[in-house]
Amino acid sequence: MVHSHSDYFASISFPAVAELALRVNKLGKSSVTYEIALFEKGVEQVRAVGEFVQVFVERSTGRPTASGMTDEMRRGLERIQVVEARENKL
Repeated sequence: MVHSHSDYFASISFPAVAELALRVNKLGKSSVTYEIALFEKGVEQVRAVGEFVQVFVERSTGRPTASGMTDEMRRGLERIQVVEARENKL
């Protein structure tokens, strides 16, 4: 992970049930930007939102992989990628 941040809007506490939503905001050759949202079950307002960026690296060098992520990984991440982000790439 090369970057992360979160914004908190309201608390959630026991015995409330937490629900999380995950999506991909940006998909690069060797990096992916995720967004996660925390909700309280049955409540529409988001409680917290976070973002983190993952870079796929070579273990031996710690540098981004030259070939990028695998096709299988990319296909999986595309399934949860934000539609607007996909349209902006075209």
